[in-house]
Amino acid sequence: MTEAERLERTLAALDAANAEDPNLECVDGEMVPHEWIDARRVHDRVLRLDPNASVALRLASRCQHIRRWEIPRGDYPANRAGYLEWRRDLKKFHACTAAAVLEEQGWPAELRDEVRSLNLKQGLGRGGDVQTLEDALCLVFLESEYPAFLKRVPAGRMAAILRKTWRKMSPRGRKAALALPMEGEAGALLERAWVQKL
Repeated sequence: MTEAERLERTLAALDAANAEDPNLECVDGEMVPHEWIDARRVHDRVLRLDPNASVALRLASRCQHIRRWEIPRGDYPANRAGYLEWRRDLKKFHACTAAAVLEEQGWPAELRDEVRSLNLKQGLGRGGDVQTLEDALCLVFLESEYPAFLKRVPAGRMAAILRKTWRKMSPRGRKAALALPMEGEAGALLERAWVQKL
């Protein structure tokens, strides 16, 4: 089996794991599992940022939030400490779950370790694949979750989230973010948060 064939087979296995998400999202009039479509969005965005993305980055982008629904936010205290604990536990869960799939698919330990490092966002802030993945995650949030999120979160808190998102992105990611089509309140708040430094 070639590496390209193994990659396609593994992406299909990761998709199958995420297709079990009971949380559905309407996409082009069709209800699809949220984590399934979200992983594909991140993967697509990674390839748009880096068409020559490494195999590890391609795999990590498809499993960054694998089976996320199994660890609900509601199982943790509804405060900042609870949120941070939830995020820490999720990172470990995603990394271990993805590693098990990659091992089943026959990937060597070195590649599994690279994907695990990306899942855990080790080395963030030093560029490379982990920054490309972070840029893709931020862009997918802005494209597919931000407008709906804005309806649930007060504008002041949302502006703080947007500023934090901006700080996490590289110049390449920021350029892509500024090119996103945003209208109405969502676009106006982005401009105030990023351009006018609200």
